[in-house]
Amino acid sequence: MQRALLALFLAAALGGPAAAAGIRIAAIGPMSGPYQPLGQQIRAGVEKAAADINAAGGIDGQTIRVDIEDDACRSADAAAAANRSAGRGDVLIVGHVCAAAANTAASVYATDGIVAITPAVTAASFTDQRAGPTLFRLATRDDAQGASAAAYLATHFANARIAILQDGSPYGKAIADATRQALNAAGKKEARSEPFESGAKNYGALADRLIEDQIDVVFIGGYHGDIALIVQALRDKGSDMVVMGGDALGTSEYRDAAGDLADGTLLTFPTDWRRTPSAAAIVAAFRADGIEPQGYTLPAYAAVQLWAAARRAAGSDNGTDIAGKIARTSFETVLGPVGFDAKGDARLPGFSVYRWKNGLFTPLAGS
Repeated sequence: MQRALLALFLAAALGGPAAAAGIRIAAIGPMSGPYQPLGQQIRAGVEKAAADINAAGGIDGQTIRVDIEDDACRSADAAAAANRSAGRGDVLIVGHVCAAAANTAASVYATDGIVAITPAVTAASFTDQRAGPTLFRLATRDDAQGASAAAYLATHFANARIAILQDGSPYGKAIADATRQALNAAGKKEARSEPFESGAKNYGALADRLIEDQIDVVFIGGYHGDIALIVQALRDKGSDMVVMGGDALGTSEYRDAAGDLADGTLLTFPTDWRRTPSAAAIVAAFRADGIEPQGYTLPAYAAVQLWAAARRAAGSDNGTDIAGKIARTSFETVLGPVGFDAKGDARLPGFSVYRWKNGLFTPLAGS
């Protein structure tokens, strides 16, 4: 008896089978570096959803534990994080923000049969070249984002000279290409289209080319740091050219980088879930905790809800069984009812056009 008790004590101390009670899930994203606000939104959503489920009794009497991994938006870090999660038995992954990181990690989740739901990755490749049936996306695809941007440009800048730039990244190129293609399909040809070097310290030469070409509006597929510098270069040269980008500009990091020059910047961004009736109670609960549930916070919360509901419906803890329920069933979430198409893309409202003003970005009427 003493030996058995000792063995149980040692197993618990070392994290062995006796300590394995409970369910482990993971929030993975950029928890450090320039994109960390987006990763922290995912973390906040996952942790709150897990806490709420645990407070209601957990799942089959088991509580959920959340593991946090930092992929720094880098492929190598994402692969390492995915392997660590698989190794310790995480059964749900919520996360990844950057497409290259998500696509690299996807093969790990597919091989191990782990359900992975991204609330943030918009690159079409994530589901067009889906690594396996346990992968799902709550974010709206770049081609839908590009279509929203193009529709706004074609309607509101029908007679303007429009330039389309992209930074060569999977995200930046995809959204710029989608915008250009949708703009062309709407009967509007861009006046200029070109790549630019991400990470440059000075975009004065690029600003000169745009000004000399008499560009009225420039759509930029890229991230907040570069776009802030391009805006600064344009304003330093006296240009009031309208600047538009994608959802990467929907973060306080862009406001901080651009300062007052952020005002007037247009961006496409997903539905503001804080405004939906189904989110009202959860939004209030977040705010009571001192957290503003912006950006990917509520979709991350919904990802945990989806997985938990599917696990209960499947009556199984097997990832493939749970994924099958997610694929075939519409579940109620903080976002409202959510179902998925055959590729694993959620059937949810797409993007709207927003404008930065006085430190906030708000949706434009009729976009």
